[in-house]
Amino acid sequence: MNSKNKSNRSPWSWIPSLYFAEGIPYIIVMFVASDMYKTLGIPNSKLAFWTSLLYLPWVIKPLWSPFVDIYSTKRKWIVWMQLILALAFFGVSFALQLPWWFPVTLMFLWVMALTSATHDIAADGFYMLALDEHTQAFFTGIRATFYRLAMIAGLGLVVIITGLILDNTGLDTLNVNIRAVSRSRITDTIHEEDIKIVEEDGKPRILVFPEDVKVPLYNKADPDPCDSAVIYFALSAPPEDDKIVKMTFGHKKGSQDIYLASTGIFEFDKSNWNIPKKATIKVKPNLKETASARFDAKAGNVPFSWSVSIAFLGILFLLLSLYHKYILPSPESDNRENKKQEGSYFHVFATFFKKEGIIPSIIFLLLYRFSESQLTKMASPFFLDSHENGGLALSLTEKGIAYGTVGLIALMAGGILGGIVASRNGLKKWIWWMAVSINVPNVVYIFMSYVLPDNLIVINACIAVEQFGYGFGFTGYMLYMLYIAGQGEYKTAHFAIATGFMALGMMIPGMISGAIQEFLGYQHFFIYVIICTIPSFAALWFIKIDPAFGKKKME
Repeated sequence: MNSKNKSNRSPWSWIPSLYFAEGIPYIIVMFVASDMYKTLGIPNSKLAFWTSLLYLPWVIKPLWSPFVDIYSTKRKWIVWMQLILALAFFGVSFALQLPWWFPVTLMFLWVMALTSATHDIAADGFYMLALDEHTQAFFTGIRATFYRLAMIAGLGLVVIITGLILDNTGLDTLNVNIRAVSRSRITDTIHEEDIKIVEEDGKPRILVFPEDVKVPLYNKADPDPCDSAVIYFALSAPPEDDKIVKMTFGHKKGSQDIYLASTGIFEFDKSNWNIPKKATIKVKPNLKETASARFDAKAGNVPFSWSVSIAFLGILFLLLSLYHKYILPSPESDNRENKKQEGSYFHVFATFFKKEGIIPSIIFLLLYRFSESQLTKMASPFFLDSHENGGLALSLTEKGIAYGTVGLIALMAGGILGGIVASRNGLKKWIWWMAVSINVPNVVYIFMSYVLPDNLIVINACIAVEQFGYGFGFTGYMLYMLYIAGQGEYKTAHFAIATGFMALGMMIPGMISGAIQEFLGYQHFFIYVIICTIPSFAALWFIKIDPAFGKKKME
């Protein structure tokens, strides 16, 4: 195929795959890593701090964006960065099987973040070089949708695969049905010394004592009021191959007035597999009638499950690298011999900060996502956390399906609609509505944190509202960055600088979000998140946008 035909390829043949490839490593580093560390037992404050710090490469990427802008072609940068990303995915997959997995996986995630940030510079620059202004505006919604589609695929498909592997590895999940009944109906209790475990042949399974769990309803008229019961866990045989079995126990569905009042995490090995571990179940004093709940005891192979799904991404990026080497067009403006810019490194930066109205623009970039940056860090832990900790207690599979189906459809609808209305009426007319769209739907998290619905239809509906709002609102943010970068030369470097400010606005609030959530609890944290939308709207008053920007030009 000659170079002329290659340069005239339809944007539909490469924009979806390119921005899907741009979104995958970002979502893995910034969000799926949180899921991974959460299921591996890392606390919210620690995982929020370290995964937010991984945002740093996106913050400082303007420091090396001029080199990407000046040296070689954007096309070559894209292909090589995708190849390195494939190797980084394989590195994380391997590191999860090591004894010192936490620092090693963080190291590979840093490699992934640095490479992904460089890939973003090249991809965004290539987008502006290969398309005219109107085509850029039209495809902004498509581009943002496939970028977000990658994020949903990471939070959906990757998490679903991990959850399915988790459910089919390790030990079988044990469902523990618990009833709250009047004290007169509890005739006997079990004590640790009464438990005798006989080793069984084959794969170990989780044992619970007693099998029929009853908790007394609180009655202050009783001579000795009681509202709790003790149950014990053990294994039926020693773990295989000297492995450590990590078991989690928590509320799954049913009455929320029945709750776990002790730790729900236990570890068994060859030395203690038959030594019972104690858990305490309580009922709230306001519960006066018989009720029931289901608790789950799980002991899947978490590291192996994540290793397999992340290795799958390594294979995907090998294929994407080969595909883009063949399919990406070769615009004349990306030809190294035709490059005009000969400015110095510092000149590239200076021209960005000399743009008209740049100070209000920077403030807008920092504050537009101030609320969302904190919400997104704690959304995944909220879905996965136990009811006892204020979460929804979803499994990885349930969370993945919710984001990968309903969330995906809602996001695509919001993103595409945002691109269409902006290309028809211009960004200026819609930016306020887009700000409302990205912020206000977050109130669904307040509802979920107070109600703790165990109905997946209700949870999916809330996710759909939030994802549609995000898709529509984020389109305005992306268009505004294109608007800033398009004023003058060095479009690639200036867009990278703009996204660096965006990343800074996400990183700093995200780093402290885990500590704030642990201090406030999920309910008050989500109220705090809504209060944090105020700076987003305040910043809008000071920016100026050309009314014609984004509109289709009349022939």
